[in-house]
Amino acid sequence: MPARLPTSDPSSSAVGAAHGRLPIVDVARGVAIAQMIAYHFCYDLNYFSWIHVALTRDAPWIAWRTAIVAQFLFLVGVALALRHANEASITKAKARAAFWKRWGQIAGCACLVSLTSWWLFGSRFIWFGVLHFVALAQLLLLGSARLGWASVICGVLIVAAGAALRITLFDSNAVSWIGFAPTKPSTEDFVPVFPWLGVVLLGVGAARLCQQSDARWAQALRGVRSDGWRWAGLLGRWPLTVYMLHQPLLFGFLYTVHALL
Repeated sequence: MPARLPTSDPSSSAVGAAHGRLPIVDVARGVAIAQMIAYHFCYDLNYFSWIHVALTRDAPWIAWRTAIVAQFLFLVGVALALRHANEASITKAKARAAFWKRWGQIAGCACLVSLTSWWLFGSRFIWFGVLHFVALAQLLLLGSARLGWASVICGVLIVAAGAALRITLFDSNAVSWIGFAPTKPSTEDFVPVFPWLGVVLLGVGAARLCQQSDARWAQALRGVRSDGWRWAGLLGRWPLTVYMLHQPLLFGFLYTVHALL
């Protein structure tokens, strides 16, 4: 089930392949990104007091945010498995160079998010958000892309542990990024290793099991067309670019409107 995913894709570590892209993956990622944009638009409206909602306290908002992150990180795992399949057709040196180039883009953008959020939010700046997590997860899971059921089982265990365990020792910011903290740190975005690494592993396992199953599955997925969902496919091709640009554009536009009113 090879696919070619762009270097600007934070959920992708895939390299070029002759078979081209998997439209279904682009569309799924684009749908998740569209939800993220809508969520952040609501966040910005709330920030300027044009609506009044408790995004960090009300269950429906928390559930929506959790669902968006879960979709996106599941696709991070899918892309890791796709990369492993594609690397068979290129040299190890080229694969390593491509990986570190993409990893540098993600890590660099994560640092930029931290700096920008520190300027905007002060002590509540984003020090371990989704991009920070993705950069770390790609390092932690370098050897996992070939796993199938083992990845699924590990993923389930990590999700269960991260959701169920609350250990006071992990309340300190120095270790809260691992997970298990009884209280969420004071930050605008937080994606700890537990349980979210488990979601990535579930994506890896799902993709690998599909690759290892009857060839008709792979052929069917490769043949799925994105007609009617081209907008989602477009978003899904450039997720890191969209991620980095959408909030400054939204926030800047609303700030300008707010200043003029």
